[in-house]
Amino acid sequence: MTRKKSSTLSAAEARRITLAAQGFSRRMPDAVVPRHLHRSMERLGVLQIDSVNVFARSHYMPMFSRLGAYTPTLLDRMFLSRTTHYVEYLAHEATFMPVADWPLWDFRMRAWQQRESKPGAWGHEHSRTLDWVRAELRDRGPLRPADLRDDAPRERGSWWDWDEAKVALEHLWRRGEVAIAGRSGFERRYGLAEQIIPSDVLATSISERDAVRELVRRASASYGVATIADLNDYYRLRDQAAVRSAVDELVDEGELEPVTVRGWERGGRPLPAWRHSSASLPRRIDRAALLTPFDPVIWFRDRALRVFDLDYRIEIYVPAAKRRYGYYSLPVLVGDRIVARVDLKADRAASTLQVQSAWWEPHADRQHDDARIAEELVRAALWQALERVSVSGWGDASDAIARALHGRDTPVARHQHPREVAS
Repeated sequence: MTRKKSSTLSAAEARRITLAAQGFSRRMPDAVVPRHLHRSMERLGVLQIDSVNVFARSHYMPMFSRLGAYTPTLLDRMFLSRTTHYVEYLAHEATFMPVADWPLWDFRMRAWQQRESKPGAWGHEHSRTLDWVRAELRDRGPLRPADLRDDAPRERGSWWDWDEAKVALEHLWRRGEVAIAGRSGFERRYGLAEQIIPSDVLATSISERDAVRELVRRASASYGVATIADLNDYYRLRDQAAVRSAVDELVDEGELEPVTVRGWERGGRPLPAWRHSSASLPRRIDRAALLTPFDPVIWFRDRALRVFDLDYRIEIYVPAAKRRYGYYSLPVLVGDRIVARVDLKADRAASTLQVQSAWWEPHADRQHDDARIAEELVRAALWQALERVSVSGWGDASDAIARALHGRDTPVARHQHPREVAS
């Protein structure tokens, strides 16, 4: 293998390459139609699913961040309904992914099956429950967990337990015997894989080595420029040696180029990084966006800190009195900088987008970024069909953002956050 000399990028160039790879250098469409969502998925690869709905569930956010306001039912029809395009699997955490990618995860499915078939493992100890769930799905087709509950075999003795049936569905899904046939509301419908995945897809066989190589290739294209740790995390591959082997192959084939990014260091030494051959370097990024914590741009916290100087932790499980930024704060992108974080809540009864807190980040331009943030908040309120915006006084950016909101078409008000009342 011939080692190629590493070129050098500035930290700002690496940020712009990443944002361009993720779709932030593209103009927002005037009206979002299915092809825009499909194209965004081609760049992202996966869409992480999350149930927290204080503002908008996480899987709706990346499309809004990149495309602007769209009708959420459009995404529902494309992702939550039973379609031929997308299916759910553990391609990061629980994610939507192209149904054609199902064979790429055979190595993860087989690993789960092998682990759970060992004596003492849950799958081994609850084989009767697994058999019963398989039979129900085979006879009745895709079902919600509640459908199994309603037809529970209680007369068969004490072996059956409702919680065991729910866990069995998840086990069968992880091992690839079951797939998700869409959702009703937010509740999954499970069916046998052959009932949901096209037969030609199920018949496709991909070795673990080839699958890892393809996933590393895709991750590098989605990031534009990345380290081994970044490529490991995008699809949660975990096997650093396998990822490094894939990187070496892609370098030899000319798809990846070794680079050094100034400021990407560990222990005072540069971190090895690679740039994908398709990665573009725009002169500037002229966009503002609210980002979900599970957006690929920032979902790997080590990378978020390295690329954007964003030290982010979700505070959902932190006691309210100990939260630093709020329950579910969203980082705010302006240009190629993370400039603030805002904790949003949709008060649908009052048709109000509540900004529960707002905080500046170190790279904010406090003289100008407040107007861009205000513009995004108005866009977010309209997207969620909320008539007004209300800003609390908690956070060092709250007053500036509230002032920037005045004079816009969406009415703005102020409210007190419980933290302010308590203090």
